[in-house]
This record gives sequence, structure tokens and C-alpha cells, in this order.
Amino acid sequence: MSYDIVLKRVYQTIQEDDGARVLVDRLWPRGRRREALALADWYRDASPSHTLRRQYHDEAISRTVFEVRYRGELRDQPQSLIPLMKQARQGRLTLLTATRSIDASHLPILRDAIIEALQQEDQADALPSSPPCYGKGEES
Repeated sequence: MSYDIVLKRVYQTIQEDDGARVLVDRLWPRGRRREALALADWYRDASPSHTLRRQYHDEAISRTVFEVRYRGELRDQPQSLIPLMKQARQGRLTLLTATRSIDASHLPILRDAIIEALQQEDQADALPSSPPCYGKGEES
């Protein structure tokens, strides 16, 4: 199944087709009121930890190291993706950040992690749940 997850800055114009708009930053964006963002949710749990965010922002670690560590945080807290996965299953999900450069932010990594988790869930759902349900073990 294909999932429609869009990445945007909170400062970009709100579009009718944005779907569920979810802010995934630890810090609230400066100069923005909640009502002005048309958010479905502000979900901090899936954003990088304060320490990791600070290290990356201060350029104490490279993008590669940031990505590995952030993926590790997401792997250690798989439940942090569940609300975002639910939103993605319902239609377009727009992940929002106040970061200047989306490509250099955590959003592309988060989108990939959400899609990977959804695909793993889809694959697990495609497997037979038990042999009796499919006629295995029946005597002829």
C-alpha cells in the first residue's frame, strides 16, 4: 500500500489538501499561535531527544551520526510512531517543522521510519493468522 506523507515548514501556506497537519518538533515555533497552524496535533514524542537535537544543531555531530542516533531513538520507542501511523492510514499526513531546511531536518528520517513501520505492519497482516482458519490440519 502507498502512503501519502508530506513534509512542510510551519511557515508555509496551509493548503486544503494538507490532510492531517502534525507538528513534530520538541519546541513550539516562535511567533506562531496554535490556531494559525490548523494542527491536528502537536506530537513531540517522535521528534529527536533534546540532547540529540542540540548536538546536531550545534554541529557537534554529522548528519550521518544524527540519522543513525535518531533512528535508534525511534527503534527504542516504537510506540512513538503509532499515532502518526494511524494518521497516515486515514489519508494524507503533513509533518510540520519550524526548521529552516526540511531536507536537513529530522522529517525525512521520520517519514521513512513511519513508512517502514506501516509496511512491516502490512506484511504482518498479510500472513495467515492460524492454520485452522485456512483448512490446514483437516482430515480428508
